[in-house]
Amino acid sequence: MFDSVTITALTSALDGLALRQRAIADNIANINTPNYHAKRVQFEEALARSVDAGDGRVGATVGTSLEPTRLNGNNVNLDTETLSSVDTMLRYQFATQAVNGSFSSMRTAMRTS
Repeated sequence: MFDSVTITALTSALDGLALRQRAIADNIANINTPNYHAKRVQFEEALARSVDAGDGRVGATVGTSLEPTRLNGNNVNLDTETLSSVDTMLRYQFATQAVNGSFSSMRTAMRTS
C-alpha cells in the first residue's frame, strides 16, 4: 500500500519541491553576488513520464538559469524568485495534504477492519 504509484509520486514531488525551495533560497541569498547564475530545479516532466510508466519514482535535477544577466554577471530576479517561492509553497502544501489524505484513508480502513 505504501509503495503505490500515487504515494511514490507524491513523495518524489515533495522531494523535488523541497529542493526547489532550497534553490530559491540560495538564489535570493546570492542576489548581489557578481557572476552568480540562478539555479532552476526541474522534475515535473520526468515525474509525469514516470507516473505514465507506472512507477512515480524520479529525482529532481538542478540546472543553471539561462536568463540574461545584469552588468555584474548576476541573473537573479527577485520578482521571479518570489513568485516561484509562493508557487512552490502552494504546491508543497497541496502535495502534503494529498499524502495526509491517503494516510487518513488507510487509518480509517484499518480501524473498521
